[in-house]
Amino acid sequence: MRYFLIFVIFALFSISAQAQLNNDPDRIETENGDLLVHPILHGSVIFEWNGLNVYVDPWGDGSLYERKGTPDLILITHPHGDHLSPKTLSSLQTENTIFIVPQAVADEMPGEYKKQTIILENGETLEQQGITIEATAMYNLPNKGARHTKGWGNGYVLTMGGKDIYVSGDTEDIPEMRNLEDIDIAFVCMNLPYTMDIYQAASAVLEFEPGIMYPYHHRGQDIERFKEIVDWEGKNIDVRLKNWYPDQ
Repeated sequence: MRYFLIFVIFALFSISAQAQLNNDPDRIETENGDLLVHPILHGSVIFEWNGLNVYVDPWGDGSLYERKGTPDLILITHPHGDHLSPKTLSSLQTENTIFIVPQAVADEMPGEYKKQTIILENGETLEQQGITIEATAMYNLPNKGARHTKGWGNGYVLTMGGKDIYVSGDTEDIPEMRNLEDIDIAFVCMNLPYTMDIYQAASAVLEFEPGIMYPYHHRGQDIERFKEIVDWEGKNIDVRLKNWYPDQ
C-alpha cells in the first residue's frame, strides 16, 4: 500500500508539473542582441534574432503563427507531414522567404516555392543574412530500411551572434550527434517508435553537453524523467521543459 501511494503521489506530481509548462518565448543573450526562442508545436520552433525570423519545420494550424514575425528563413528537416506541411506554409507570408532544405524536401515542395529554395545536404554549410547554417546528419539505427535514412534529411546547426544552436530533426542516438562540440543550445527529439527514447536521448546529450537543452518532438514521452537523468549527472546542462503541445 505504501509503494502504491508513493507511485500515485509521483504520478500526480508529474501531471502537475506538465500542466505548469508554458510555451512562452525564452530570451537568450548573444554577442549581437538577444535571441528569442519561440516553442510552437511538436518539432516546430521559431528563432527571432537581429531583426530576423527563422522558422524550423513549421507545422500545425495557421493560428499558431498569427502573432509571430514574417519568416525570413524557413528550414525544413525532411519530408514527413509533421515537418513539411504545405497547408501550414500556405498560411504564412512567404513571398520574400528563403527556404533551406535537403533534396528530399525540395522534391516534394509545392512548385510555388522552388525559386526561393536552396538545397543543403549533410555536411554542407552556407551563410544567409548573417546566420551560418550547417546541415548535419539525422537518421534511424539500424539505417537500412529505416523511416529516416542517412542523407535523406537534415539536422541543422545555426550560428547566430556567436551562439551555436543544434536542431536534431528526426534522429536516433547517432555518432554525428554525440560528436557535436561547443553547442550552446540544443533541441533534441525523443519519441518512439519514430526516433529514440528518453534514455538514448539523455545519453547522447550527456555526451555532447549543450549549455541549454530543450526536449522537443517528444509526444507521449516522460520529459520530466529525461530532465532528472540529465540533472543527476551534474554536467551543468540547463534542461528547459516547454509546452510543445499547447492544445492538448
